[in-house]
Amino acid sequence: MSADIPLIDISVQPIELCKLLKIANMVGGGGEAKIVISEGYVLVNNEVEFQKRKKVYQDDIIEFNGEIVQVNVVKSQKKSSEASSMTKQAQGNKPKSKTKKKQPAAFQNVPNEMVQVEQPRSKRKPISF
Repeated sequence: MSADIPLIDISVQPIELCKLLKIANMVGGGGEAKIVISEGYVLVNNEVEFQKRKKVYQDDIIEFNGEIVQVNVVKSQKKSSEASSMTKQAQGNKPKSKTKKKQPAAFQNVPNEMVQVEQPRSKRKPISF
């Protein structure tokens, strides 16, 4: 029976039902998906589903508006190559130490409370009434 049902390929499992309806182009948008689910128009594994964010897994069958699709999870090659490149970068990078900004030589022996830094003046003229 699953041979004649079209497959919807996803890369992340589980996926929310409202998102799956959008991916499968069964609805126009997320708002519409949530409405049709809450009104009971969507079947998951031949049972009416009212949960908008119902978790859908591999081989679940979704039916809406006369269309039937089956969920298929595919492993992405991109993720595994990204993960290996990220671990190589992490091994090569050393953690940076957090240091304070150094004060000018004139202020190094003066306590912080006594140091007054002049604020740059703006180029605007004061307004007088």
